[in-house]
Amino acid sequence: MIAGVIAPVFKPLGFGTWQISTALITGFMSKESVISTLSVLLGDGAASLTTFITPVAAVSMLAFILLYTPCIAAINSVRRELGGKWAIFMVIGQCVIAWIVAYLVHLAALMIM
Repeated sequence: MIAGVIAPVFKPLGFGTWQISTALITGFMSKESVISTLSVLLGDGAASLTTFITPVAAVSMLAFILLYTPCIAAINSVRRELGGKWAIFMVIGQCVIAWIVAYLVHLAALMIM
């Protein structure tokens, strides 16, 4: 249900589905789990993934995944070292920066293709 609520946020980036939103939520545990979750939700075949997401959206999604918040362990380390406010600021700030960069990547990729 949570993934369905946040999915529209990713629509301008080209990957606004509940499946990808679910994978991004699990990415808070570790970035590797994004691929595992997509594999479970979409099936193991590469054909199912290519019919589900366009190459432009895939590039945009990769940019987002590279830049959005690190895993929970890193967030916890920031919380211990700098405090809870800085940890929250870091998570929100990195997600906003990741969204902006992914949007710019999406626009640039649309112009190229």
